[in-house]
Amino acid sequence: MSDANDHLYMAHALRLAARGLYSSDPNPRVGCVLVRGDQVVGEGWHQRAGGPHAEINALAQAGDAARGATAYVTLEPCCHHGRTPPCSDALIQAGVARVVAAMQDPNPRVAGNGLASLAQAGIEAQTGVMAAEAERLNCGFVKRMRTGLPWVRLKLAMSLDGRTALASGESRWITGESARADVQRLRARSSAILTGIGTVLADDPSLNVRLADRQGELRQPLRVVLDSRLRMPPSARLLGLPGFTWVLTAESDARRIDTLTSDTVSVGVLPMRLDKRLNLNAAMRFLGEQDCNEVHVEAGSTVCGALLQDGLVDELVIYLAPHLLGDTARGLFALPGLQRMEQRIGLTITDIRAVGDDWRITATVAG
Repeated sequence: MSDANDHLYMAHALRLAARGLYSSDPNPRVGCVLVRGDQVVGEGWHQRAGGPHAEINALAQAGDAARGATAYVTLEPCCHHGRTPPCSDALIQAGVARVVAAMQDPNPRVAGNGLASLAQAGIEAQTGVMAAEAERLNCGFVKRMRTGLPWVRLKLAMSLDGRTALASGESRWITGESARADVQRLRARSSAILTGIGTVLADDPSLNVRLADRQGELRQPLRVVLDSRLRMPPSARLLGLPGFTWVLTAESDARRIDTLTSDTVSVGVLPMRLDKRLNLNAAMRFLGEQDCNEVHVEAGSTVCGALLQDGLVDELVIYLAPHLLGDTARGLFALPGLQRMEQRIGLTITDIRAVGDDWRITATVAG
C-alpha cells in the first residue's frame, strides 16, 4: 500500500530523472530518492549511458543511511548485467527496507524481474505510483521496448492561416527567436533528427543541436535523411558536421553508396513500396534497431504527410506564428486521397502555451 508521502517523494524522483533529458539516451531517464524516516538521505539520476544508474548514485550519497530506507525509483530497478551491474542487487546489499517504482520496466530483460528479486530478498516492493508521468518522461524508450519502433515527433511551424512557406519556398523565419530556441531543446532530447532529401536539396540544413553545453552533457543526435533514389550530394552541410548521419535509401548502387560512406556517414538500403516510395515502416523499425527512442522530424509536407498516413506519428509540436501568408503559400501536409470526413486524422491537443510571440501547440495522434 502507498503511504501519504509516496507521491511527494516520487515527484521529486521524477524531477531528478528529467535532469537526464538530454544526456541519458539511449537509456531511459531515471531518478531515485532514498528516504529514511522523514529525511531524504540520498538522491541521484542517470546522467549518461554507460555511467552509474540513478540508484547507484543515490546509494553512494546515502552511504550507511540507506539501511532501512525507502527507495523511490521512477523505473523498476534493473536486474541484469549490462555496462553496469544490476541495481536490484545494489539495493539489496545496501539493506533498503522498501522500494517504490513508478512503473515496471518494459525492457523484456527486466519486465517485473527486478521487483521480484527484491521481494525474494524480503524487501517490500511495489509499483504504480505516478506511472503515467514516468511513462510520459520516457515515451520513446517505452514505445521502443514494447513495439520495436521509436516515438515519432513532428516539428512544424506555420502561419495563422496554416502555411509553412511562400509559394517560392521562402520560409525564414516564420517563427520568432524564442520558438527557434525551443526547437533546439526538442532536438536535444531526441535520439535522431530526421528529414527528407527534398529539404536537404532545397535548404542544405545542419540538423544539429545548437545549445550551450552544460558540463559535457550535450549530445548530438543521429542525423537521418530519407533519400529513396540516393540523391544526397557529398557536399551537403550536414555530412561534414560533428556526429553521425544515416542516409536511408532504396537505391543499391554500390558506387554511389561508396561515394557517401565514411567514418561518420552510413547508407542503409531499405525496401521500396509498390508506389515507389521508401518503406517508412521499415525505416522506423531500422531506427528502433539503432536504439533510437525519440525521432524528431523536421521535413516538408510530403514526408510529414506520408508519416501521418502510414500511422507512424505519435506527436506533433506545431509553432503557430501571428502572420498570414495567403492561399498560394505551402501547406503543412501532403495528404492525398482524403475525400470524406471520416478519413480525417484526429488529434488530441495536450498542451498550448505561448513561446515568445508565437504559440506552441502539442498534440498526439488520436487512437
